[in-house]
Amino acid sequence: MPEKVVPGPVCDERNIREAVCIHTKKIFDSCKDRDCVEDLRVYPTRCSQELIDRAQSVKAKCAELLYAYIDVEPVTFNRGFYTVDVRFFYRITADAFVGAARPVEVCGLAVFDKRAVLFGSDGGAKVFSSQVGENGAEIQCLPRTSVPTAVVEAVDPLILNLKLVDVCHCRPCDCSCVDIPMGIAACFGDELVTNGDQHRLFATLGQFTIIRMERDTQLLIPAYDYCIPTKDCSCTGGCEDPCQEDPCEMFRKVQFPVGEFFPPSSQNSNCSNHNQSCCQ
Repeated sequence: MPEKVVPGPVCDERNIREAVCIHTKKIFDSCKDRDCVEDLRVYPTRCSQELIDRAQSVKAKCAELLYAYIDVEPVTFNRGFYTVDVRFFYRITADAFVGAARPVEVCGLAVFDKRAVLFGSDGGAKVFSSQVGENGAEIQCLPRTSVPTAVVEAVDPLILNLKLVDVCHCRPCDCSCVDIPMGIAACFGDELVTNGDQHRLFATLGQFTIIRMERDTQLLIPAYDYCIPTKDCSCTGGCEDPCQEDPCEMFRKVQFPVGEFFPPSSQNSNCSNHNQSCCQ
């Protein structure tokens, strides 16, 4: 059986200086998902609703993820597992066509709820810290429970479809109001309409998400050496300050943007000439 590794110097042929014990967040479980959310109710602003009621058609523009509220609760019948409930708040932007005039931009709020069950391990210890809390200079932080932390990573969704529906054609569940936090409502600058309308918008979104369950823990890792910066700190002032370089001379060092003048003939050539990072 191999000898147990303990903190301290390590002698081997892999250039590892020592084994160090660090305090960090360990990922116990994670999942990724792609959700196609169909017929998601859009709650427009007051001004937008007046345009939507007179609109003959609408055209989707974009969807922006404003905020994600996360709630973690233990699963009572399966120790160590937790439910992660996520509520996504979106800003939906569209063009409304009223008569023969040019389209007018309208916006509203859409809400999507998602649930995942992940393993987060179990522990009964309470965590105390000597760090000062926000209530005063002499009040330390309150102890934290052993519930793991859920982290949700998400990108702005793809708006796949947007349709205009008369109120009389809506399903009964479409008429229910949603609890809108004050911070989310303030992002629109106008009152959001949840009832009393003639036409309603329903959006279909494509959402990519990654959900992981983290917990504070101590890990033993190999250390190769101290992380010493290798880059010099320029722009420090003085007569020979590199930041004071002649702007024309700096411009001459910039690579000529050939791809901006000659569009690539394929996706691969666009990646190599215009944006090297997309190949990573």
